[in-house]
Amino acid sequence: MYSHELEYVKSLFDFQAHWRHHELVRSYGQACALAKALDVIGDRWTLLIVRELAIRGACRYTDLRDGLPGIATNLLADRLDDLTQTGVIAREAAPPPIATTLFRLTERGRALEPAIEALGRWGAPLLSPPSAKDAFRSHWLALPLRLCVRDKAPSAGLLRLEVRSGGQPIAVETVGDGSVTARLGPVDDPDAMLDGPPRVVLGLLTGQFDLATAERKGLKYEGDRRIVRRFVGR
Repeated sequence: MYSHELEYVKSLFDFQAHWRHHELVRSYGQACALAKALDVIGDRWTLLIVRELAIRGACRYTDLRDGLPGIATNLLADRLDDLTQTGVIAREAAPPPIATTLFRLTERGRALEPAIEALGRWGAPLLSPPSAKDAFRSHWLALPLRLCVRDKAPSAGLLRLEVRSGGQPIAVETVGDGSVTARLGPVDDPDAMLDGPPRVVLGLLTGQFDLATAERKGLKYEGDRRIVRRFVGR
């Protein structure tokens, strides 16, 4: 058995052990897989913590707090403790010279990513019309980028797009089958760039308006216009 398979098996046993302890604390008390899942991840903020770690990878407590506007510090600490106890996340020491604790998803935690994506698709229509009261972080764009953006001409060759929206840039790359990957970080020598207010970029990528409308609302781009349209499709 390969080392990563051993790690995954161990994570399942660890999860079961943590779960037996957790079940004594709070549970719906139902012999239903969905109810058991919600016993672990159904609390307020829990899935948003998973979202942050799925987008960012291993990160610091301060990064998580910044990505969860509105959460109380003590509540975040409690949720992280709960998720650690149930085997969804793990804590690890950052390599030198950074002396801090990093949080990351375990194998069991990463198994939640398809559920996060499915909920993202389900919730996308609720973004329209946008609310000025809602907080926004530019790195959240990584999720709709993965879900909504498709390469309309995959046979024309691979492309790399950099999205800038007031924070950390996001690299979007085609993979040849019409789908794209999205990760935090810049792109070396991108084929095109999108730059603009977060809500304008999000509105364009979720199909609320077309490229011309986005430009009137402040969107800027670099590169061949046809390349940008190949990504956003409008």
